[in-house]
Amino acid sequence: MGSQEVIALIIFLLTYALIISEQIHRTTIAMLGGLLMIALGVLDQNVAIHHIDFNTIGLLVGMMIIVGITAQTGLFEYIAVWLSHKAKGAPIKILVALSTFTAVASALLDNVTTVLLVVPVTLSITSQLKVNPIPFLISEILASNIGGTATMIGDPPNLMIGSAVQELTFLSFINNLAPVIAVIMIITILIFAIIYRKQLRTTDDLKKQLLNKSAKEEIKNPELLRKCLIVIFITIGGFFIHQFIHIETATIALIGAFILLLFTGDKYLVHALEKIEWTTLFFFIGLFVIVGGLVETGLIAALAKKAMSWTGGELKSTTLLVLWMSAIISAFVDNIPFVATMIPMIKEMGNLGITNLDPLWWSLSLGACLGGNGTLIGASANLVVAGIASKEGYHITFLKFLMVGFPLMLISIFISMIYVYIRYLM
Repeated sequence: MGSQEVIALIIFLLTYALIISEQIHRTTIAMLGGLLMIALGVLDQNVAIHHIDFNTIGLLVGMMIIVGITAQTGLFEYIAVWLSHKAKGAPIKILVALSTFTAVASALLDNVTTVLLVVPVTLSITSQLKVNPIPFLISEILASNIGGTATMIGDPPNLMIGSAVQELTFLSFINNLAPVIAVIMIITILIFAIIYRKQLRTTDDLKKQLLNKSAKEEIKNPELLRKCLIVIFITIGGFFIHQFIHIETATIALIGAFILLLFTGDKYLVHALEKIEWTTLFFFIGLFVIVGGLVETGLIAALAKKAMSWTGGELKSTTLLVLWMSAIISAFVDNIPFVATMIPMIKEMGNLGITNLDPLWWSLSLGACLGGNGTLIGASANLVVAGIASKEGYHITFLKFLMVGFPLMLISIFISMIYVYIRYLM
């Protein structure tokens, strides 16, 4: 191993260790790691920029702007009150309704954006019913990662895979992942309802007070809501047909975002830019450069050869190795850096003789996205929910989450394994 490979590996391992330790913000660590790759000569600046996936960055920016403006209309509060009415104020039914809504919204928006909107609403409802919000929040974390797995834009790992592999379109993600995700979501919600049905109880008076709230009164700006819904409809429609019109998903999301800003005027521009999660974007940028260093020095190719030697390059065993390895590692390491490392590795496996890479891509997606449910540090959405809850005085501990999340994650991966085997490997 040459000096450049050693430097790249040390930077990569140090970055990972510091991200896991959570002693310093992960964005700071990722950016410093990426910049060290350039400063120490592993990559030059132009090559580093080439490794940044601007489709991922652009898509996130576009959706953050659209959702940031839509949040001001009161739409998400309206949905929460409407769901509470449909559930007749019963806490366990509200938990099921909010979890289902979180899963669907995570598939259509993205899971981090969804939990940012759903969690404050959940805390408001649980405080009115005087019930413990922790079961609601944990179920929403799991639902956001499960629902986000169903589409290309729902979870950052899918976004990265879809951007890196041109033939995997928006529609192909839905076609290949949505069927198994629907099954996993139903089973997860049933298990949750059984676990918490006796704990989540409230009085008839508190139910009545909640049901007296009018959903319509939550809509603060009907005119803005109309504009937002038109843009959301057009943008999501664009995602469905992007492979036919030959426009990338990032371009579609950014067109949607800036058309909405054109509709709404200057007063929403500053607010929309403030709502962009810059820490998330810079975290991605730093990671893309770090993984670029591993690619350019040949370390990824060496790792792919090692994995191929374990499985003999046989498709079935390689696919199942990718699924379970992705799930277990993603439970303990943020799935974004893990997927950033795996993408070039799977591409390299294609160069080494595996002709059909589709089962590997779907296994990586299922393993990384669902594996994020294993622990509190497994995915970005988990940390976002824990952060909001902590500010409100509710602490989701690592162990409390692990006791629920890890067994349910293993069940979801077992279901995924059966699905992948029957659909792609038989």
